[in-house]
Amino acid sequence: MKNKVELKKTIIISFYIIAIVICIFGIVQYKQYKTYTSNLNEKILSIITKINEKYPDITQNEIMDILNNKEEVDTSILREFGIDAEEESIIFENEKYFLTYLILDLAILVALAITMILVFLVYNHSKDKKLEEITRYMEEINSGKYKLDIEDNTEDELSILKNEVYKTTIMLKEIAENSKQDKINLKNSLSDISHQLKTPLTSISIMLDNILDNPEMNKETRNEFIKDIKREIININFLVNSLLKLSKLDANSVKFMNKEEQLEDIINESIKNVSTLCDLKDIKINVIGQVESKISCDLKWQVEAVTNILKNAIEHSKVASKIDITCEQNKIYTEIKIKDYGVGISEKDLPHIFERFYKGEKSSSESVGIGLALAKSIIESNGGYVEAESEEGKGTIFTIKYF
Repeated sequence: MKNKVELKKTIIISFYIIAIVICIFGIVQYKQYKTYTSNLNEKILSIITKINEKYPDITQNEIMDILNNKEEVDTSILREFGIDAEEESIIFENEKYFLTYLILDLAILVALAITMILVFLVYNHSKDKKLEEITRYMEEINSGKYKLDIEDNTEDELSILKNEVYKTTIMLKEIAENSKQDKINLKNSLSDISHQLKTPLTSISIMLDNILDNPEMNKETRNEFIKDIKREIININFLVNSLLKLSKLDANSVKFMNKEEQLEDIINESIKNVSTLCDLKDIKINVIGQVESKISCDLKWQVEAVTNILKNAIEHSKVASKIDITCEQNKIYTEIKIKDYGVGISEKDLPHIFERFYKGEKSSSESVGIGLALAKSIIESNGGYVEAESEEGKGTIFTIKYF
């Protein structure tokens, strides 16, 4: 495992302790050696002094030859003085110092052993404490408590694990909060869908009841009811299809088939889709700019998005007016601007026009408030960006950017 900082720290501390003990041990051994040497030299000096007093003719070389003689000597004479040369020192004071230093050496070794044991006990205690904390954190996570405060600046394995648990906790907390918000959004969406479907279904039910209850109804009135029923069914079909598309986008289940497409193809297909609406209001669409520019996108979905924006522009345009579509490209993005010269969008409504089921005060009665939300989801899911600016009485500009 990586980042074994705590273990390394323990090993380094142990190394320092061992080094200090070795130094102390070395000093004690040196002191012992110096003490032995000093005592021995003093005794030899006393012997030499006595020899010089009794045998003044003896030379220094003769004395040194005696002292440095490497031949084995008979030590049995020492037994007459009660000294076993193989078991104890002939110099009693050295024997006393030997025992003292032996006890000191043993004390140092015991202290070293105790210190090393304490170091590893502290290390293991630290590990056990962190493991207990991690276990407690996991128990709190399992019980649904995500409010944890984990502050650890070290980088050993357990600290890394502890931090990873914290990250997991944050992620689980976000998932739990998102799940809760998703349920709220689902509830609101179902409420909106129910409301959007209830009105046309109620209208269809009333008109069908009128037709069934009045078999003698004149043909013209009956045909008007049938046309109204068809229109409501078309609206329901559009609403259901749009909701299905939005659901797919929300669930990230849409597989965009991206390839290089010309803006001209996207715009021409979108204009075809709204040509009937343009004819009804006598609106002319002008296309200018760099229509030969290319972007990487899914043609079908982008045509859907641009079509919905064009429908909104037509809905808010005046009769016998125009809509300008401008295409531009630079090193950063490719841009489509759709400008109408209609009634515009109020300052109060403008921040909400891309919200689902939002209907501004100037929206038509047939609008369900889902087209712009769908367009925004498509464009952003395909890596683009859309925004709107408007001025009441002068019109609205929708800007789409593909990066």
